[in-house]
Amino acid sequence: MTENFTLQSLPPKDFTESIAILKQLAKSHRYLAELKGTAKTIPNESILINTLTLQEAKDSSEIENIITTHDDLYKENVLIDTKKHASKEVFNYAQGLKLGFEIVRKEKLLLNKHILTIQKELLQNNAGFRTQAGTKLVNSLGQTVYTPPQRANEVLDLMGNLEKFINDNDFSDIDPLIKMAIIHYQFESIHPFYDGNGRTGRIINILYLVLSGLLDIPILYLSRYITQNKANYYKVLQGVRETNDWEAMVLYMLKGVEVTAEQTIVLITKIRDLMADYKGKMRTELPKIYSQDLINILFINPYTKIEFLEKELNITRQTASIYLDKISEIGFLEKTKVGKSNYYMNTELINVLMNS
Repeated sequence: MTENFTLQSLPPKDFTESIAILKQLAKSHRYLAELKGTAKTIPNESILINTLTLQEAKDSSEIENIITTHDDLYKENVLIDTKKHASKEVFNYAQGLKLGFEIVRKEKLLLNKHILTIQKELLQNNAGFRTQAGTKLVNSLGQTVYTPPQRANEVLDLMGNLEKFINDNDFSDIDPLIKMAIIHYQFESIHPFYDGNGRTGRIINILYLVLSGLLDIPILYLSRYITQNKANYYKVLQGVRETNDWEAMVLYMLKGVEVTAEQTIVLITKIRDLMADYKGKMRTELPKIYSQDLINILFINPYTKIEFLEKELNITRQTASIYLDKISEIGFLEKTKVGKSNYYMNTELINVLMNS
């Protein structure tokens, strides 16, 4: 337990890069660089941003026991109202993540005002940073395992310090992957919000990788790794608070980067190969309607609708409907009706996403 623990400002005063950390760091950087290169083989970045963001939203929300199906999430993504609270929450997470990426790409900064904007999108409220005492973290038995800073001014001071650590490279020369791990620990320990701290913290992870230039687009998500190693995740965070064990926490996060990058490389390769299959078959069987732009539309969202083709290809609604029906006839899409509207599922893409 951590009754006498006081969260310190950054950078950590007694952190050292052990041999174990340096060895894992090299492997993590290698896989991350390979992932960055693999992502460039997909012709339209929106394909990965959209599909992988949805995957991350689902995995990250599961850590907080917010469970939805792939199907419900894909429906929410094309604004089909599933009437299910969980799928709406997961969709809001995906929107918050994409909003954060747009901010970081444009501003080249990740400030507290940006984190507040992301959390607002995620939770659909404007509660802001905690101002009231009483927040505590409890285990499955209801026992308090950690009490984060309680006073509003302490939360603000620590978040101000974290903001500097994230954005000012002269403030700390620690390797950016190690910094990501430290940022994650610090944010979760400050616990600045009444709700959504875990999800917001995991969004910050990926945004920091983009901010530091390790990735061009937000495609590496640690949430599935954390879900699969959840007990150890809470153990290493608590280990820093109880015994100052930075090494175990940093190694956990670095290993997560390696494992997740490797998995994502495989997933992107499967998407690329599937796109190549679609391209070859459509060129042969539907040469009059084939275009790379059309292929991209079929992969940006697992569910496609007529309006997407109208807008992106600048064609009439009737022509768009004909295109989608023809593609369905050769087995690349599955036509389904929801209410009065037709939707077209890319079932092969859905299978790749669900089984990777």
